[in-house]
Amino acid sequence: MPRKLKAAVVAALCVTVIGAGVTGCDEDSMDNWDPLAPVTHKADTGRISGTKKINVDGRSVNVSCSGDPAKGKPVIVLMHGGGDGLDKMAALQKTLSEKNQVCSYDRLGAGASDQPDGPQDFAGTGKILTGVLDRVAGDGPVVLAGHSLGGLIAARYAPDHQDRVKGLVLMDATPPTMVHDITKAIPESAKGPAAEVRAQNLAIFQGQNPEKLVITDGKARSAGNIPVEVIQHGKRYLAAIPTYGPRLEQAWSAGQRKWLALSSRSKLSTATGSGHYIYVDQPDVAVQAIQRVTSAAEDSA
Repeated sequence: MPRKLKAAVVAALCVTVIGAGVTGCDEDSMDNWDPLAPVTHKADTGRISGTKKINVDGRSVNVSCSGDPAKGKPVIVLMHGGGDGLDKMAALQKTLSEKNQVCSYDRLGAGASDQPDGPQDFAGTGKILTGVLDRVAGDGPVVLAGHSLGGLIAARYAPDHQDRVKGLVLMDATPPTMVHDITKAIPESAKGPAAEVRAQNLAIFQGQNPEKLVITDGKARSAGNIPVEVIQHGKRYLAAIPTYGPRLEQAWSAGQRKWLALSSRSKLSTATGSGHYIYVDQPDVAVQAIQRVTSAAEDSA
């Protein structure tokens, strides 16, 4: 398997970019907008506009917000994938901020935020997320839109925070049982590129990733009757792994369907022209899904 393709496959499966040949935000789309612009504050809300490092549980967390807040309207919070940072989602944030207040943040170990002291778990990442939401949304409602690992974290967080999470968009989110899925799809006896993909993923799931997050399997739990859109990739690039690729594609697709258990109002769709980075390959698909969920969440409030 070509090195570039193998790296991209690993990036999708293990939610951490390891030399992946995936392009970032298009340069033209970033004209006249800088996600790292100096911070200002809204006089009437005290919320963040621009980029600022805030203190959450004694740690410095890099946060970016844009767009105008509106009373009762959900704040959209974008959650990047593993190996990325908030800058990766800057073009998406810019587009969405034309109609909504939108925020993003670097998790510990990512971007400009502090490094974690040691191994992290989902409870720890949830605690940081709560601190971010307290600052950017106060007591108001939020819609979480996560890609890859960010989607997994959002989906694990929402069931325990139904008082504030009023909608979810999962963009090719890491499946809830990915550890089991990859060990079943690629047996220990595998050789060559498939064996390398298996070993690299298992190491990263055990915490050998920039965020030092130990990624464990778990059931998809209900987050209430909230609007949820699950978007999966349409380009079957995982199938390129010799022998075991088709199994991985099937496991990934099955994992996306498992996320439908989040709500009776869940919807699954396929971004037919996209690889793992749906919001880069087909930004309109991501924008429209997030806007639909935000509007539905507002109507339900």
